[in-house]
Amino acid sequence: MARRIAVAAAAFLALSAVVPAALAQAPGPAATPSGPPNVTAVLEKGGQYTMFMRLMKETQQDTQLNSQLNSSFASNGGGYTVFAPTDNAFNSLKPGTLNSLTQQQQVALVQGHVLPQFYSMDSFQTASNPVRTQASGRDGPYTLNVTSTTNNQLNVSTGVVEVTVNNALSAVKPLAVYSVDKVLLPLELFGAKAPAAAPTASKPKKGGSDDAASGPAGSDDAAPTGAASARAVGWSVAGLAALLGYLL
Repeated sequence: MARRIAVAAAAFLALSAVVPAALAQAPGPAATPSGPPNVTAVLEKGGQYTMFMRLMKETQQDTQLNSQLNSSFASNGGGYTVFAPTDNAFNSLKPGTLNSLTQQQQVALVQGHVLPQFYSMDSFQTASNPVRTQASGRDGPYTLNVTSTTNNQLNVSTGVVEVTVNNALSAVKPLAVYSVDKVLLPLELFGAKAPAAAPTASKPKKGGSDDAASGPAGSDDAAPTGAASARAVGWSVAGLAALLGYLL
């Protein structure tokens, strides 16, 4: 009996040592994001997007996009994609480019770098061009043409500039952020302006100038008046000659 109790006690002690270790090694549930992504935090971590962050802040697009990301995260929506120009990209612009834009145009410039849908590098291969951006004007939304290359890169074109994309700062839904080394100048803002229409020449009046044909005002009445005066003078001279002949 004592032997059985001793064996049971040893087994209990062995189980007490094994079970906690097994529980500690068991995999737990998969980790989930603690909250929605923040585009400002992603750009800050990238370290070379100060000018783009400043432009987003001045146009309040950072606040708007983060609010949209929060809603998309909560509703498991389609997400967003951002093409983030580097500081070198902004420094390569012609001096005065940004200052020449109105506040509304600066908003459109920032929104032209944002797509209202999450795109991974692979999903761009099946995207239909042109791809709509967040920006829009009187002629409709601003668009981009995005094509994938054989070496797992993307070519992005606005119609004014073209840039190659190969570096993702973030690619976890609902936010994808891709680094670009050119500012995506929209065709709608920086495309060639159509030349102004030339003024139409006035058509000459049919049959020539009426004024030239008619001559000075009143000339139609002047000719008959002169002829009548000449006839009156002639009659007066004839009458005077007849009178002289009678008297002589």
